[in-house]
Amino acid sequence: MIVIADDITGAAEIAGIAFSLGQEVRLVMGNLPPTLKKEKEDIVVIATDTRSMSESEAVAETCRIASSLPVGGGEALFKKTDSALRGHVVAELTALMQATGYHRAVYLPANPSKERIIRHGIYYIKGVPIHETDFSFDPEFPAKTSTLRERFPDAEAKGVIMPDAVNEDDIRRVIATDNDGKTIFAGAADLFRASLSPAKKKKEAAAAKPSGESRLILCGSTQSKALNLGIPIAPMPREVYDGKQGANYWYAQLSASLYQQGSAGDEGSLILTIPHTHCTGKEVAVHLRTVMAEMTKRLVSEHQPDHLIIEGGATAWATLQALGWTEFQIERQVAPGVVQMSATNGTLVTLKPGSYPWGGLF
Repeated sequence: MIVIADDITGAAEIAGIAFSLGQEVRLVMGNLPPTLKKEKEDIVVIATDTRSMSESEAVAETCRIASSLPVGGGEALFKKTDSALRGHVVAELTALMQATGYHRAVYLPANPSKERIIRHGIYYIKGVPIHETDFSFDPEFPAKTSTLRERFPDAEAKGVIMPDAVNEDDIRRVIATDNDGKTIFAGAADLFRASLSPAKKKKEAAAAKPSGESRLILCGSTQSKALNLGIPIAPMPREVYDGKQGANYWYAQLSASLYQQGSAGDEGSLILTIPHTHCTGKEVAVHLRTVMAEMTKRLVSEHQPDHLIIEGGATAWATLQALGWTEFQIERQVAPGVVQMSATNGTLVTLKPGSYPWGGLF
């Protein structure tokens, strides 16, 4: 199976699910590997950054990736999308259908396991219509309506079906009804999990944090919550947030002693945060993740932390691209959506969507 995800944390979430079910899985950024293993259980998860692109850019990138997919090789295709309705969903699915020859798509972003459901065409999070939640303040895809047909008015005309799902039985029913080999399934983690059959269970890496591990933690999401870990915190200065200064200014505010402080076993650890929220819009979002990526590249180069922990998909993509890390070995799934993997240089990387809890990581 090949999975195309519209952001890196969504890709990691899918890879973690597949890994936990015993599947052979790898995660790559932006490009399909030149050769694919052909064993039935193999899953390749392709992370893109199309959710952070303009619609035309997202369509072009989707077409580029689709053109490299094996044709007629029997590979199943799944499109991972956000469980909060963000992204250029219909445009990307339309492009993917046209490029691959699939006749239609089933779009099911519901995640009943996280109390995210669709009832009578309306999307709810823990019983609250999504436009009444914090997702209404998303800087790039604010939830202005909870009705799927209003959020995606051209979906059905373009062959994208949007069924209800209030529990996992509904999801399994959708898969059983529409699994005709001519339909692309697109949606969130619960839909992907239901589409897989467990293989032989893998032995996951131990959960304990190694003694003396240095951690660099990036809280780069608008949904980030404060972390109190006894680790020094370096908040983004207001001048940087407002665009008057850049990463060099922020770095200059960090004293060498700050990076070396921390509780026992956390020497060399640091948390980067964005404490301001008064600005919204595409340009602001791009500026913030670019600065965070530049800061991380410099800190990783100079301090070489053992463990890089990133919250927020757009921030993770910009950061890993800046570091030049594009292929990963999955190590373990800490919690739903919180996935640890090894970069090619051996650094442990943990990714988490901004709206998900940390699970048992800390």
